[in-house]
Amino acid sequence: MIWRVLVAVLVVLLLAGAYLRFTAVRISGTDARERVANGALLLDVRTTGEFEDGHIDGAINIPIHQLPARLAELGPETQDIVVYCASGGRSNLAKRLLESNGFNEVYDLGGMDDW
Repeated sequence: MIWRVLVAVLVVLLLAGAYLRFTAVRISGTDARERVANGALLLDVRTTGEFEDGHIDGAINIPIHQLPARLAELGPETQDIVVYCASGGRSNLAKRLLESNGFNEVYDLGGMDDW
């Protein structure tokens, strides 16, 4: 009986950890605009075609699949970065990728419409 309780608790903890890890913590459009106005890099991680069809003024485009190979283009790891995509999925991945590579001031706007 005690083993069943322990297994159930373990499963709940694992699920909670997975939820927290993959739940995006996003900033508002107002906060994003303020950070960019104060020098943050605005990073669009959509495809080149999506970027060419329209983007936020001042953004640089590094598609998510190219990001690991192009980290040096972002400047020092202390650089503030606001990242966005179309709906928030890729920006969340980009934020986690950047943080795992030493960038510690990364902010996820989510989708471009949130600007």
